[in-house]
Amino acid sequence: MSQQYANIVGFGKYEPENVLTNADLEKMVDTNDEWIVSRSGIRERRIATDGEQCSDYAAWAGKQALEMANVAPEDLDLIIMCTNSPDMLTPPVSSLVQDKLGATNVGAYTLTAGCPGWVYGLVQGTAMIESGMAKNVLVIGAELVSRFMDYTDRSTCVLFGDAAGAVLLQATDKKCGLLSYELGSDGSGGEHLILPGGGTQLPPRPENMGNRDDWYLYMNGREVFKFATRTMVSSLDNVVRDAELTFEDIDYFVPHQANLRIIEYAAGKAKLPPEKVVTNVQGFGNTSAASIPLAMCQAYEDGRIKPGQTLAFASFGAGLAWAAAVFELGEF
Repeated sequence: MSQQYANIVGFGKYEPENVLTNADLEKMVDTNDEWIVSRSGIRERRIATDGEQCSDYAAWAGKQALEMANVAPEDLDLIIMCTNSPDMLTPPVSSLVQDKLGATNVGAYTLTAGCPGWVYGLVQGTAMIESGMAKNVLVIGAELVSRFMDYTDRSTCVLFGDAAGAVLLQATDKKCGLLSYELGSDGSGGEHLILPGGGTQLPPRPENMGNRDDWYLYMNGREVFKFATRTMVSSLDNVVRDAELTFEDIDYFVPHQANLRIIEYAAGKAKLPPEKVVTNVQGFGNTSAASIPLAMCQAYEDGRIKPGQTLAFASFGAGLAWAAAVFELGEF
């Protein structure tokens, strides 16, 4: 049996129609456009409407990726659903997505690793294919982070949005795919990006509902910013070096879209020119595990990303966790 590689052969995304601008937020919380843009680069974000669920977004994005690759849902071997905002704790949202896709009898699991979750999923999907255990793996990042926002907290609510992005990984004997990766976690900083309520520590019982802050996402922006700039720069440098490449060999850097200042800092350290950096944070905000696949799918659709190119990914988020990878695109 020849060596198997995992190539991306399908891209898919879902962008909610409902737009929340900085001007809209000025009417909801004590903030203004200049304050938001100067600190994050964000001008607007997409927000889910009532009735829309994480599984809907994931299935819509996944269907696009399958259709592009001309692969039937039942021909999948595995669905890796990367999210921090599932429809409910159980059943797992991955099973709901599997059902909505019509992927009969296909294995599916949910991967919760904060904002870097999709890169974790890309690495795991690649491992399944390279080991010979799978031929078609759908890796989806989908988030409805707005459902956990406190829209009286101006430091956090202005940053996040909702969306989904997906790729189909497929086995090929032509050399391409994942060239290097780094996955990391430092749980000692978990308190800096946290939603306390809803788990076994603070289950949703009447006696636990007294403190409203326990049921919203909290972020210590200063600490997360320091962590992000440090880990994004170091992990990006590590994976490019481990791939035995230089930054001149990278066609596009697709970073986690959390903050434009962090992206520009990391790109500057790597001496990557702006035209090699894919950003959508200005119009979508931080879509967590959806941000990298969404930005990549948008860059594919507008003609920037093409077969044969080498991409670099880097992400950070809750955990505190981080992930980076270098991926060479084959033919699709």
